[in-house]
Amino acid sequence: MIERRLFQFHFGNDSPEGVFHAVYAYRNSDGGFGHGMEPDTASPESQPLFSIMALETLDEIGYLNSDLIQRDFIPYFQSVTTEKGGIPWMLRPKSDYPCAGHFKTVKEWAALSTTAPLLGILEKYKIDIPWMQKAEEFIWQEIERIKEKHVFCHLCVPRRLKFLQYTKSRDKAEKALSDLKEWILAEGVLCKDKSDEGWGLYGKPHSLYYAHSPESILNPIFSYDTINADIKELISRQKNDGRWDTWYGLSEGMKLEWAGIQTLWTLKTLKNYDRIEK
Repeated sequence: MIERRLFQFHFGNDSPEGVFHAVYAYRNSDGGFGHGMEPDTASPESQPLFSIMALETLDEIGYLNSDLIQRDFIPYFQSVTTEKGGIPWMLRPKSDYPCAGHFKTVKEWAALSTTAPLLGILEKYKIDIPWMQKAEEFIWQEIERIKEKHVFCHLCVPRRLKFLQYTKSRDKAEKALSDLKEWILAEGVLCKDKSDEGWGLYGKPHSLYYAHSPESILNPIFSYDTINADIKELISRQKNDGRWDTWYGLSEGMKLEWAGIQTLWTLKTLKNYDRIEK
């Protein structure tokens, strides 16, 4: 339903309220979001990642404001903050609902991929709370620790960019951005073999994942030819029924949900590059 309402918002001139209500259907009494917001688990329990996804979705449609963030999101994030000052990516489910294996073995450590976008959004909306100080210290330490690791992850990099775009520590951010650009362009990161069935999926990114629009921070590091070739390849991978597929998911139902997410992302990207026929 979230993807449907986002589609109506981006392509049907619908109001953001529909997206808001679809997102909040996943909200629990503890303030976190669960209920399989990501298709790889059906567990109802609140998860830091799902709560970040909810925050990102509302930011995407322009629905966020300082009061909403501090009232509906910050208490939950504070409740799952680790001693290091960051929030985990996931918490191990306490229920027996079906889920992918990596949910059952996840280390409940503070993660850059969740803490960075949260702090970036707080900075964007001019929020200043004590929690942010230790969280920022953790983020800079983690950026220095992991360096180019996970740069192949097309979900992690945009979330790191959210922080680098809005942090007040501009000198550090510019250095981190420079490093990130270098690592992305390193040999073996982008999947250049378009005959590879995994092209564009997890671990085999293309340029559009890093530059989903001409205005993206990372767009200038790619040539016009690279962007254009990847757009053409992306278009060619559309299935006969209109979707774009992934290999993610334990069941056919989960795979269809992932296909919905992938299809919406693809359509938004093609729209950004003015490649959808009028």
